[in-house]
Amino acid sequence: MALKLNGRRVLLTGASGTFGRALTERLLAEGAHVVGLDLVPAITSPAQIIQCDLSSDAAVPEAVNAALDLLGGLDLLINNAGVGGPAPAELPPGDEVRRQLEVNLLAAWRTTAAAIPALESSRGRIVFVASRMAVLPLPLAAAYGVSKRALTAYADALRLEVGSHVGVSVVYPSMVASPIHAATATAGLSLEGVSRYEPVEGVVTAILRAATAKRAPRDVATTFRGRVEMSIARHFPSLAAAMVTRTVRSRLPQLADAPLAEGMRRRAS
Repeated sequence: MALKLNGRRVLLTGASGTFGRALTERLLAEGAHVVGLDLVPAITSPAQIIQCDLSSDAAVPEAVNAALDLLGGLDLLINNAGVGGPAPAELPPGDEVRRQLEVNLLAAWRTTAAAIPALESSRGRIVFVASRMAVLPLPLAAAYGVSKRALTAYADALRLEVGSHVGVSVVYPSMVASPIHAATATAGLSLEGVSRYEPVEGVVTAILRAATAKRAPRDVATTFRGRVEMSIARHFPSLAAAMVTRTVRSRLPQLADAPLAEGMRRRAS
């Protein structure tokens, strides 16, 4: 039997973003008590959001403790905060790479570490929002794929340490219409045609399914297509690479004005 959300105390990172707003609404509708963390709190959020720079070693424990005081404990942590942007693997890592590793990986690590004592006490759950790109990487977006794959590795290690007392799940959305893609589009590297959009509500449902399952599932795809893609990527990596390569090569003419794609265009000529 699935667990109930009614009365559960939830801490949600990235609460002002696309997933964060939708998650907050669903959690509150189910009777959960929600406090969010975000760098820029949403003025109209129905839940209280604590302003917090998740890249700060000092700020995160303070914000988590403030949230625990408001909630009176913690039953569920959803590590949802994330950023994206273009970052070809063939180029040296710069500020964009560091920003994505900081927010997508280390912020979740900090928040989780601060919340573990409360979650252990309540025998609670942690849900990490990763990405299909953690198992099925795309070119020209190496930082995002690397940060999300590293996030899943962190979740795997954490599960071995705390899994007897805290459930640990990872959810793998594909592409959702969101401002997270703005920097990639501005650089002329839109993922249109490479990844298919999926509805936000489907991602939210998958996250809550992980949070309420009788036993915390290890990995949760958000669509049937996602389950197929993840299976191919894990069991037939050469086939997955060939599929991505074929799709991306067919789109190279559309990247003619993107300087970051120059290397791929040159090698394809």
